[in-house]
Amino acid sequence: MENHLIMRAKKGDDEAFQQLIELHVKTVEKFAFQLGVPESSVEDITQEVFIKVYRFLDKHTRGKFTTWLYSITINVVRDLYRRETRQRRKLKAFQQAQESSIYIEQFYDESTKALHEQIQTLEEKYKVPIILHYFHDLPYQEIADILGVSEGAIKTRMMRAKKQLKEKLEKVGEVQ
Repeated sequence: MENHLIMRAKKGDDEAFQQLIELHVKTVEKFAFQLGVPESSVEDITQEVFIKVYRFLDKHTRGKFTTWLYSITINVVRDLYRRETRQRRKLKAFQQAQESSIYIEQFYDESTKALHEQIQTLEEKYKVPIILHYFHDLPYQEIADILGVSEGAIKTRMMRAKKQLKEKLEKVGEVQ
């Protein structure tokens, strides 16, 4: 069904493109938030992702559509952070601290709030594979395709990320 929608959208069928958006909008929103985008910017990021999908849909010729969608989302999020000034980042961090608890409750219960906060402290190269594997159920090979690295690199990053998370959670008393 998804491939049929993609083919129709490539031919200019706006209704098919709208259905593609509806099929994937929650995944993009959730992933953007998990990458550290403040709740107040998630909608803007999601909109930007689908604008890029619309503009470059013809460039998607092989592979899973969702793999391509995750890659676009990562790039849009990176662009957001490149554009922000240091002062704006500090302000947004303050705002995020106030707003994120409301948004977190939509996806997580209280017991995983500490985990989410610790995942946010990881370097991006560790954070993204953890999120994609454990929260989006993607296999290592697909994560490797999204990030443009080898499956071995993903395995190493996952091992290091899990070790770092365990240490961080032990420090705050969440893991025995």
